Amino acid sequence: MNSQRILLTGAAGRLGGILRQAFAGRFQLLRLSDVAPMGAAGEGEEIVTCDLADATTVQVLCEGIDAIVHLGGIPYETGWPELLQSNIAGTINLYEGARHAGVDRVIFASSNHASGMYPNDTAISGESPPRPDSRYGLTKAFGEDVAALYAYKHGIRSLCLRIGSCLPKPDNKRALSTWLSHGDFVRLVEVGLTADYVHEIVYGVSGNTRSWWDNSAAYRLGYEPRDDAEIYAAEVEAIELGTELARQYQGGNFVPEEFSGRKEWLG
Repeated sequence: MNSQRILLTGAAGRLGGILRQAFAGRFQLLRLSDVAPMGAAGEGEEIVTCDLADATTVQVLCEGIDAIVHLGGIPYETGWPELLQSNIAGTINLYEGARHAGVDRVIFASSNHASGMYPNDTAISGESPPRPDSRYGLTKAFGEDVAALYAYKHGIRSLCLRIGSCLPKPDNKRALSTWLSHGDFVRLVEVGLTADYVHEIVYGVSGNTRSWWDNSAAYRLGYEPRDDAEIYAAEVEAIELGTELARQYQGGNFVPEEFSGRKEWLG
């Protein structure tokens, strides 16, 4: 399908800003949504302030849309009340709105923290079972299952991106494995807007020499990353995370926070 009417949730956020700039003037309509200020609408843009926890408002938000890039929600660890409203209810409402509006596809911003409790020496792919490292990571694993329900039961194509470290450049040794350049982020979302799929989970990561993740599913869909964190290795290899758990597990600093488990179970 040629998606020409795009809804971008979380448009006021850092990743939303990257896509807004990259998509400017490219589509018949770019509808931007967030609860935070988004500035004035540019050519072809429509600004809609919307709380994703409000199901009725979200249904209106989705009307007349071909594809949704869902970046909205809380992007960090916090308490259950906040995450339940923003990341759980918000994702359910978004997919329900898409179903009622006849949206063709949703690109869901999941996170590497949905699988952050895997050790660094374990190679995993989008087919690996979730192993979340936090409440936040669990909401992203839940969102991947919501995407599967609406794909197979309601016919909404869903591409889930387990996004790594989307930064201008890597800022520590861990990011040599997890880095997603801004350009590769845009390229991966573009694949989501055009490729033929039903439900896929892929990693939002550049073509890093040290990547922990088998991203062959993304390559099969047409993703061709152009960047590799290795060119920054000399700058950041000596910058280690602060604790042993953070250094040994894929979730980094999310792993030791509130950790009370058994280390022998984590191998």
